[in-house]
Amino acid sequence: MNSSEEIAVSGMSAGRSAMRMGPAELVQAAAMARRFYLEGKSKIQIAEEFGVSRFKVARVLETALERDLVRIEIRVPAELDAERSDALRARYGLRHAVVVESPPDSEETPDPENLGEVAADLLGELVNEGDVLGLAWGRSTIHMAAALDRLPPCTVVQLTGVYDAGTAERGSVEAVRRAAQVSGGDAHPIYAPMLLPDAATAAALRNQTGIARAFEYFDKVTVACVSIGSWEPGISTVHDMLSEEERAHYASLGVAAEMSAHLFDAEGRRVGRDLGERCITVKADQLRRIPEVVAIAGGQRKAPAIDAVLRSGLVTSLVTDTSAADYLMTAGPTPRPALNRADPDGA
Repeated sequence: MNSSEEIAVSGMSAGRSAMRMGPAELVQAAAMARRFYLEGKSKIQIAEEFGVSRFKVARVLETALERDLVRIEIRVPAELDAERSDALRARYGLRHAVVVESPPDSEETPDPENLGEVAADLLGELVNEGDVLGLAWGRSTIHMAAALDRLPPCTVVQLTGVYDAGTAERGSVEAVRRAAQVSGGDAHPIYAPMLLPDAATAAALRNQTGIARAFEYFDKVTVACVSIGSWEPGISTVHDMLSEEERAHYASLGVAAEMSAHLFDAEGRRVGRDLGERCITVKADQLRRIPEVVAIAGGQRKAPAIDAVLRSGLVTSLVTDTSAADYLMTAGPTPRPALNRADPDGA
């Protein structure tokens, strides 16, 4: 995950333009550059050593760069695309954007597994000791949890119910347990379906002791990890849990994406809010108050949904792949900066 800088400091072979400097100037510039770039000394320390002003040191270092006496290369691991990452971060006003090379022949595959591995490394950077980490249901968050190998001591809470209560041990419940095991902190899983038949059943479940205890942590979450789904079969958990009639109803409202059982249209506005009354999930306004919300989603098929959710202002950081990033960089008008966290509905 970490980028590295390769710094090459050379002397008389520094190039034709550098040879315009006299030999004494070359030797001094190379020595100063070596002290600054390789040994980590400050300009004041170098100035004291060479008996010149720090302004002279600054000019010499600037000249060394201009005349190719010093070459600096920024390198990141081959699977990371630094240029796309920075461009995507700037376009959506995100705090962090990490773009991973899409695997070969993955155009139709949503959320490549390598996204989870990179997201695991990112969480290792973002989570601090004493934080409360929230994990929402999703294949990408499950892959992320499986790849975790370091986390500072923190509390881990489940933010949504599960797709199928019968698979809870192999899904988000296990993801919460895994993250807590790595961090050495407490785990607060939710043993309940995400979607219930009606609002009354959902309300009754929310009052059960174990689930209520997890819900108490929602307002304390400092870092959250979420997935994004498109409104189509196999790419949205919520879509797949609904009846054909219900799918048609929400489609008529213009739903383009879902995240943690919240539905969004293409402009990032929330639609179908009544669905939340039947769901075991963190509220949208609670997500908006979480300082860091990391979404993990990729693939061409999910790209429009990712754009919609980013426009909602609920997400502060994104881990995605090159195929989705290429779509996002040209998707519609430039969105508002995500970090203002404003609700596009004004509600």
